[in-house]
Amino acid sequence: KKTLRLFSSLSIFWVYCCCILQNGQRSSLPALWWVNDGGEEVRWSFEELGFHSRRLANVLHQECSLERGDRVFLILPRVPEWWLVNVACLRTGTVLIPSTSQLTARDICHRLQTSGAKCVITDETLAPLLDTVASDCPSISTKLLLSHRAMHGWGNLTELMGCVRYRCIKSYVYM
Repeated sequence: KKTLRLFSSLSIFWVYCCCILQNGQRSSLPALWWVNDGGEEVRWSFEELGFHSRRLANVLHQECSLERGDRVFLILPRVPEWWLVNVACLRTGTVLIPSTSQLTARDICHRLQTSGAKCVITDETLAPLLDTVASDCPSISTKLLLSHRAMHGWGNLTELMGCVRYRCIKSYVYM
């Protein structure tokens, strides 16, 4: 008999959605519907969200060598990938540390040092700020950039998600 390990509304919702998909049912409602100020929108079905989050979970596990309990520091604006990282961290059992883009370098440094985060995920606008404090945070082993451009010292998350060899990883929602 499987029992839930976590009692958060997101994990219970995610388990519910996975059960629906495993039983062959499909929802006509999107799992994620994101609209920016310019009117651009992204709609992901539960199947698409599952596919993308498994890809990202594999990047975190295989490429970044993150294990259950490792910390992931996420500092992105509210873009669809922000939610994707949330679900991927649930899948891998890593601890997500969501942060706002309004933090100062001092705030970021404090959070990184206190948490012992091994991985940082951000975009190209915030990467220079993180670079100014990275040398003071020895726990960081991986820096991932959400961008279509390369930046020295950063892994390109967009490329890694496109190149990662898919393989099922052990999920930590159930024990």
